[in-house]
Amino acid sequence: MTTTGRGDFDLSGSLRAMPNFSGFRNRFLRIVVVILLLILLFSSTTSIPTGNVGVLTLFGRVTGDVLGEGIHLINPLKSVQKLSVQTQSVKESANVPSNEGLILALDTSLLFRLDRNKAAQVYQTVGDNYAEKIVEPTLRAAIRASTSSHTANALYTNARELVQQQIQDELTAQLSVRGVIVEAVLLRDVQLPAMLKGSIEAKQQAEQDALRMSFILQKEKQEAERKRIEAQGIADFQKIVAQGISPQLLEWKGIEATEKLALSNNTKVVVIGNPKNGLPLVLEPK
Repeated sequence: MTTTGRGDFDLSGSLRAMPNFSGFRNRFLRIVVVILLLILLFSSTTSIPTGNVGVLTLFGRVTGDVLGEGIHLINPLKSVQKLSVQTQSVKESANVPSNEGLILALDTSLLFRLDRNKAAQVYQTVGDNYAEKIVEPTLRAAIRASTSSHTANALYTNARELVQQQIQDELTAQLSVRGVIVEAVLLRDVQLPAMLKGSIEAKQQAEQDALRMSFILQKEKQEAERKRIEAQGIADFQKIVAQGISPQLLEWKGIEATEKLALSNNTKVVVIGNPKNGLPLVLEPK
């Protein structure tokens, strides 16, 4: 039997009491690897919402790749800039000159959207605030160019649709090459100077009165023509009837009437008139 004193050291007992650092280190490494994999997975996954596209950039440089709607796996070193391709609206109120140099107040609305096929180009050359940088200034210039070729009277009356189309054509030509699709231009309101507006309205009222009077005169002429035709028809009828009445016919009708009276059962007195031009005279006895 082996005995140890108080001052002796038991080596085998001390080794059995030491913790297992090797197993703990392995578990820690597994946890770290899982966390790193999760971080890598989340950084490599991106979601593009409905009505948007994603422009990829790598270290600040636009790669030219554009992501559509949905979930995508990407290079974790790349960043995604989301841009809307839904319809947007810009309202513009501007004081613009007419063909005569009069200042008009126009309220205009523009409906547009980003061309998804040129989203990377727009983001690289203009940025995500392209509406403020290119759409609004181009709209103002197009409004001035279109109104300056029309008179104030035309803009206030019958040239609105033409001005809208001219503005839309101008915007389409300039913005389509910049990656913006123009959907519609709406000319909401045109305000003229008060004096000019009163003059135009008075002129329009006079034109309406003239048209109404012309209609009344035309109607009276037609009514007079109708009455003339009716009178001519009556005169023609009387002429034809007069030509068909002769003394012989009247004498024959008188004889027929006398025969019918003679055959009647009613009490009566018949006086025969002049045979040449008279007719029977019937008297009822009292």
